[in-house]
Amino acid sequence: MTALLANPTANLIITWPLLPADFELPDDPVEDENQPLLAAALRQAISSIPQLMEDALVVSNFALCAGINFPLSTNKEQRTICKAPDWMYVKPVEPKNVSQVRRSYTPHTQGTIPQVVMEFLSETYGEEYSVEFTERVGKWFFYEQIIKVPVYVIFRATTAHLEVYTLKSERYNLQDADANGRYWIPGLNLFLGVWEGSHEGRTGYWLRWWDTEGSLLLWSEERAEQERQRAEQERQRAEQERQRAERLAERLRQAGLEVEEGD
Repeated sequence: MTALLANPTANLIITWPLLPADFELPDDPVEDENQPLLAAALRQAISSIPQLMEDALVVSNFALCAGINFPLSTNKEQRTICKAPDWMYVKPVEPKNVSQVRRSYTPHTQGTIPQVVMEFLSETYGEEYSVEFTERVGKWFFYEQIIKVPVYVIFRATTAHLEVYTLKSERYNLQDADANGRYWIPGLNLFLGVWEGSHEGRTGYWLRWWDTEGSLLLWSEERAEQERQRAEQERQRAEQERQRAERLAERLRQAGLEVEEGD
């Protein structure tokens, strides 16, 4: 499948080839310890919702690929370009064989375009805002002009700074948060926002999901704690009912009335 990018500065030809088995993926190190935790927390919160996980690819630091030529370069050959978003959600994707290990994802060939990609900023400059597209391709340009991901999220966990961009008229536009400071994410049909607290041994700012009713999607330990509290409340209610029944029975005995067991 081939598409011609309508861009007066770069007449790019884009294809969607499967990544060759011998293709060497970049082995870039994770930029800081927060990034894997942020990504895992986003996935964990939706993992218990079957309609979000079925036929979906929910990954972090995973190769998103396309074939691109470089018309301004001396080398006119088409090259496979891969970027690894810090978090990505795609639904639906083509099923893979049980024995298959997915190494990368190519839209249009293996499934649809990702509904959302996210980048978590570190203290060092990266490609998150890069629109370079001559000898190499920056992440912003890749997500916006090549893949055309409808929602691009940029988050700096140290300061809680969150930017959500949506694709309109072939360009990313910065969105305004709602009255609760959250952003609607189509495709997941959830709100995304910043939450402060502790999780997995880390205290700080996190990205979290809220449903259409405004309820926070809980992590597994929060669901377990919620169940523990519910069970404790049931135990307390049962104990209060037992004590009430005992007081009633005692009053009846004092009144000279017989109380049969089980009454």
